[in-house]
Amino acid sequence: MPPLVPLARQLDRLATSAGSLLGWFTLAMVLLQSAVVLLRYGFDGGSVALQDAVLYLHGAVLMLGLAYALHTDAHVRVDVFYRRMSHRGRAWVNAVGTLVFLLPLCVFIILGSWHFTAASWAVREASSSAGGLPGIFLLKSLIPLSALTLGLQGIAQLCRSLAELMLVESRPPAASVVAEEPVTKAVEEAGA
Repeated sequence: MPPLVPLARQLDRLATSAGSLLGWFTLAMVLLQSAVVLLRYGFDGGSVALQDAVLYLHGAVLMLGLAYALHTDAHVRVDVFYRRMSHRGRAWVNAVGTLVFLLPLCVFIILGSWHFTAASWAVREASSSAGGLPGIFLLKSLIPLSALTLGLQGIAQLCRSLAELMLVESRPPAASVVAEEPVTKAVEEAGA
């Protein structure tokens, strides 16, 4: 599996690192939202900047968490047929789904949001609320960035699926049926 498995591992590391960072973003979001509630109901005050910060963090967690969710197989899926499939069948579904649906969607999102994001950067768009945070242009940049990271993770998924298909095809028929051990583990051991 020369180039496929190492490439998938590198892209997986990127998604794992992003997932760790997003965990900290989530903690910060919870703490900031708690501060907003405490200010509002405890001290009869408020802060638009804090509310904007919660919104920015929520956008970052949502948009950048897409690739991590794909990496951990946490996306919603209709498992009526998929869970009953063999590893080879799942690899085929993942490969075709990535090529036909995921990667074209990522390209569409990047191309569709590029002008919108560039226009926001051109004017350094800021919050329209008095006392709000500047940097709406940074928030809007998350749209193409999330599609890029999701596409990269899709490429990692495609590499793993192709590696699984090649591994299964290269085995003798009796060895291609593995009772309890997923093919992914065998692919990782072969690449290590």
